[in-house]
Amino acid sequence: MDLDAVRTFVAAADAGRFQDAAVDLSVTQQAVSKRVAALEGRLGVRLFTRTPRGVVPTAAGRAFLPRARDLLRAADLAVASVRTDRRPLRVDVVGRHLAPAALLRDFHRTHPEVELDVVTHFRDAGAALSGLRAGAVDASFRALLPAAPLPAGLTSVRVLDEPLQLVTGPAHVFADAGSVALADLARHRIRMPALAGGGEWTAYYGDLAAGFGLTLEATGPNFGVGPLLDVVAGSPATATLVGERTRLAWPAHHDLRRVDLRDPTPVYPHSLVWRRDDPHPGLAALRDHVGRPGPRAGGGPTWSPAG
Repeated sequence: MDLDAVRTFVAAADAGRFQDAAVDLSVTQQAVSKRVAALEGRLGVRLFTRTPRGVVPTAAGRAFLPRARDLLRAADLAVASVRTDRRPLRVDVVGRHLAPAALLRDFHRTHPEVELDVVTHFRDAGAALSGLRAGAVDASFRALLPAAPLPAGLTSVRVLDEPLQLVTGPAHVFADAGSVALADLARHRIRMPALAGGGEWTAYYGDLAAGFGLTLEATGPNFGVGPLLDVVAGSPATATLVGERTRLAWPAHHDLRRVDLRDPTPVYPHSLVWRRDDPHPGLAALRDHVGRPGPRAGGGPTWSPAG
């Protein structure tokens, strides 16, 4: 099986658009389309449904996605077993449109001499930590639970407390608010379908909901960010939560709003995790670059899960 095609499929599933996957992989959009088409031909099934907003994995695509990630992890482990300082620095992120990927893009601009391989192999922190210990990746950006100690041989540094924002449509009661007190969300519908699939963010948002009496709806299928924003745009009562540095794109007529939260501001705690004995020469530069976060704009009290 063509690993480039498999990697392209995973990137497209994560990005939700062939255009964004092409940017992430540094190839043309035509190359992405051809690779996906070739993989669909090899498997004999359609992996994506095309929509006006991009692509959504079919049932077959959703079934194949975790196996595709397993295949890429196995390939990376095989390469890592015979290559050390000659290979790119392999860094794992949860999603290419989220804040850690932005941190890596900034690192790449500052340190173009360090070749990077950005992967999205691990859905939750536990799997990522196992991958680090096995040598599948050199570093991983994760939200670590305060009460859960790291496995032996791993270490971490907190690199970003990312404020959450409320995303609403133009008819929502909070659409024109400059900011909203967190407690005021308790009576409103917040749609979060991605929580149903598990992952490290499920524990974070569970603690947030319990601490402030929020109702986070995770029922029904998760069709991705684009369809969720379609629902939010057309509803006067439904909103969702995203990180401040999450990249979102929507049609101009949606007129979506990103509203700050306060009193306190919930922040998502991103940490960089790595293996202490990892010999890759680029790892020290990455740790130094992301390990000195600047002050958070806006000030005010913040919330994150307590240990």
